[in-house]
Amino acid sequence: MVKAKKKPKNFKSSKQLTLDNLPFFPIKPSTNTSKPIQQKQIVITDITATARGDELDLRVGFKLLPTKTAFSKLNSTIWFDDHQIGSALIRVIQGPLAKDDFELTSVLDMKGINTGSYIIRVEMYEPWPDGEKLSFTQKEVVVQYVPKTRESRLIKIPIVKSFGGADLAVVSESDKNIYREIEETMKKESATQRDDW
Repeated sequence: MVKAKKKPKNFKSSKQLTLDNLPFFPIKPSTNTSKPIQQKQIVITDITATARGDELDLRVGFKLLPTKTAFSKLNSTIWFDDHQIGSALIRVIQGPLAKDDFELTSVLDMKGINTGSYIIRVEMYEPWPDGEKLSFTQKEVVVQYVPKTRESRLIKIPIVKSFGGADLAVVSESDKNIYREIEETMKKESATQRDDW
């Protein structure tokens, strides 16, 4: 008969953890509360229109939330009594001195516009390659216009003479065409590279 060896007094049997033998540690609620992530948006703060001779100076103030770095380019469209009179592609310059609120200015040639009150609406959005309009916003203002001189030929809508803004780069129609050609070339090159794989 074989005798079992005696275990020393300070010997402890090892307890290996298994799935049915896991220790219970209660989950403590987190003490640091995180701030909610602010949604990306464009806010038009004000629109002012000032008559100067046969021209109308239009100033559009807007903010980019949460910060300008969330945006690279915007599209701004001006409507005059439900007629689109101008559209501009705007590049947001990412300099360290630029602020998150901007002012876009444009000059409307009002020669031939009759006396009256007119609705000017400004739409702004971030263009997406598939045509989607992200962060879309709009605001309108009613303008009382009285021409300085009476024109023999009356027209219904004015002409946008210029676009501009500090810390913004307005892309002209010819620049848009160049960007469009570059984008199409890049798409064709990526398609041919994909075919080679």
